This record gives sequence, structure tokens and C-alpha cells, in this order.
Amino acid sequence: MAVSQKEYDHSVFINCPFDRDYNTLFDAIVFTITDCGFRPVCARERMNSAEIRLDKIVDLIRDSRYSVHDLSRTEVDEKYSLPRFNMPLELGIALGCAKFGSARQRRKSLLILDRRQFRYQKFVSDISGQDIKEHKNKPHSAIEAVRNFLRTESGLTDIHGWEYIGLRYRKFKRELPEIARVGHLNPAKLTYVDYCEMIKRWLDLNTRG
Repeated sequence: MAVSQKEYDHSVFINCPFDRDYNTLFDAIVFTITDCGFRPVCARERMNSAEIRLDKIVDLIRDSRYSVHDLSRTEVDEKYSLPRFNMPLELGIALGCAKFGSARQRRKSLLILDRRQFRYQKFVSDISGQDIKEHKNKPHSAIEAVRNFLRTESGLTDIHGWEYIGLRYRKFKRELPEIARVGHLNPAKLTYVDYCEMIKRWLDLNTRG
């Protein structure tokens, strides 16, 4: 069942690697989306083993007007000597929705990220012509790209500048262990849902003025 128009317009699907090396970027992206007034969604928020993974991802893409797609992890796996294809696959699904979907789906806005702006031409050249933003594997660059994307595409005028969001993010990360302990949670082992809840609690205590 599709979400309401309001939920659709405030949901941002995150398509990125889920490995430990990417966590610093992932955490910054989730915080930025939330601080900008949107709801970050990703496959990590649903843990029902009865669901087929691709069906779950399709549902999340369908129910989100915005999406962030990071193509920066293309390294070859040491065991199988193959790169990861999940991120380009999910980007393709989102592009297909925007191109061939309903009127609501055709209003989708996508942000494509990579380590370097033109690196994608070496491994997925069919998206040449898309506006690719680089994050250089740095959280502050990811914050800038995501904030500017949401500000531009949503037209909302009450979104703070990326530098200010970056300052707030660093303060949040310093205070996260204490917030987690208040909730009897291990700050080093937060689930995605727990992490999002910690952000909301912090934002409630640090109103966006």
C-alpha cells in the first residue's frame, strides 16, 4: 500500500554501501536528511525475513520522492574478484520509476554521489549527462551535497546552510554516547532505527533556530 502524498514528499531513500568503512558517510547523510526536515529511509529499517529483499527496496523507492545514490564502492571483492552491483541496480530502479512510472513517480528527484565527479564514466557510462556530485569520502562534502540537493529540489526556504548542519552533526556525534546511554543502548551497536531515534531526540533538544 502506497504512502500518503505528504509522506512521499518527505521521504528520502538512501542507496549506499552498508559496510563499516562507509559508516562515517552514512551517519552524516542520515543526520543531514533528518536535520533538513525529511525522513531518511533505507533497507536497514525493515528486518522482516519473510520479505524478499528486492521487493522491500522497490517499495522504499516507490514511496520516496527523493533518493540519494552513492556509486563510490566499486572495488573488486577479494574472495570473488567481482565488484558490487547493488547500488547501480537500485539507481536503475529509481531512474525507471522516474521515467516510466505514474505521475507521482515522475516527480522523483535523484542525487547521485561518487568519490570523484567523473569517475563513474569508467564503470557505468550510460548515466553520462547526469549531474554527479563528489564527496571525496569526506562527511562534510556529503553533507554539503545532500543539503544542497534537498534545498534546491524541495524549494523549502527554512533549511540551514551546510556548514551549520555540519557543526550540528559534529556536536550530535560528540553527545550521542550519552543520549544512547540514557536510552540504555550501546552507542557502538545502534540499529538503524535506533540511530534515527537518537537523531530525533537530539534535534528535539537542539531546536533548529
